[in-house]
Amino acid sequence: MKEAKFSIGQIIHHEKFNYRGVIFDVDPIFSLTNEWYEEIAKSKPPKDSPWYHVLKDDTEQVTYVAEQNLIDAKSILPINHPLINYYFDNFLDGKYSSANINN
Repeated sequence: MKEAKFSIGQIIHHEKFNYRGVIFDVDPIFSLTNEWYEEIAKSKPPKDSPWYHVLKDDTEQVTYVAEQNLIDAKSILPINHPLINYYFDNFLDGKYSSANINN
């Protein structure tokens, strides 16, 4: 199993779909259904690499993204998402943290 490149609270950029977001959970391998993978993951990223649960900036969307599609975000501005305060308590130096989540 490959070690995750990104961590909870980190702001990322999705290269393919050009959006920013913040990671709120990490799966060491793909954990959704095969039906979801076949329908949504059109580029067929590896299932045995980390996948990330992401709050998408300036939307109400939550996405599930393969590591290969993510890069570090150049902007360290806060993420605008209605669930941000549900997952995180603090924002400092471009990273979110919470007393309830192991960062």
